[in-house]
Amino acid sequence: MRIVIAVGGNALLERGEKPDATVQRRHVRRAARSLAPLTADHQLIVCHGNGPQIGLLAGESQSDPKLSRPYPLDVLGAQTQGMIGYWLVQELADAGVRKPVVALITQTVVDPDDPAFAGPTKFIGAGYTREQADEVAARYGWTMAADGDRWRQVVPSPAPLRIVEEDTVRLLVDRDVLVVCAGGGGAPVAEDDIGRLRGVPAVVDKDMTAALLALALGADRLLVLTDVPAIIHGYGTSGARPIRAVDADTLAGMSFPDGSMGPKVDACVWFARASGHPAAVGALADAAEILAGRTGTTISAP
Repeated sequence: MRIVIAVGGNALLERGEKPDATVQRRHVRRAARSLAPLTADHQLIVCHGNGPQIGLLAGESQSDPKLSRPYPLDVLGAQTQGMIGYWLVQELADAGVRKPVVALITQTVVDPDDPAFAGPTKFIGAGYTREQADEVAARYGWTMAADGDRWRQVVPSPAPLRIVEEDTVRLLVDRDVLVVCAGGGGAPVAEDDIGRLRGVPAVVDKDMTAALLALALGADRLLVLTDVPAIIHGYGTSGARPIRAVDADTLAGMSFPDGSMGPKVDACVWFARASGHPAAVGALADAAEILAGRTGTTISAP
């Protein structure tokens, strides 16, 4: 099968961990070991999140006294694609992948008039107490929102319209190359009237970009791998329960938080409805079991 896999940025850096390179590299190694067995029988396209990583770079750039202005989010998104893609390429080879593996910096076209620019929802960076969040918001002009018991920066997350390098990805996959691409949803760009691309201040949701790519490439499956074992109905309540199997229309009628599980659900529903193929959500370490339907949440076409 041709499978698009979206690996969550939080699965590569768990809550509360120091964002050291050695810590992240260890998680990337575990991810590679989970994905490598699938490459024997399937074509893989691996996308990854970058929320913790781009937030770290944004904070460093914002506070660097040598800069007259901080680096924009689209540039930081490209930087995280290079960093995480570099680690994934090496660790996948070390985990036993014998086919060629390449990381491709990709750009994602968005609408500059997308209403998401007026209502930031995408979490990036570290968690703060309420008092700390108020301080950094005042210092940097960031928009902050509650993420569980912590507060994090939120940025615009416009819908992906087109992946600029789609044809290149298809060419590589058709030649049985494992492609790491669309990291952090792809560097967000807008297209002017004569086709010129310019970066915009946003972070595209990587799950929605992965769904877009899966549909464009005719994928048979979309796997969204994260730091939770399944989609949880009633998360945070006494009646919380994992959903093991559900059809896309039923799942679309449920409510999930913006900026976390909501986009994952939206991406899976979109893919299942549009392709007629299943999507699935689950823990990164369980990739093979999720694909086989033995764990995680499987979302079927309606």
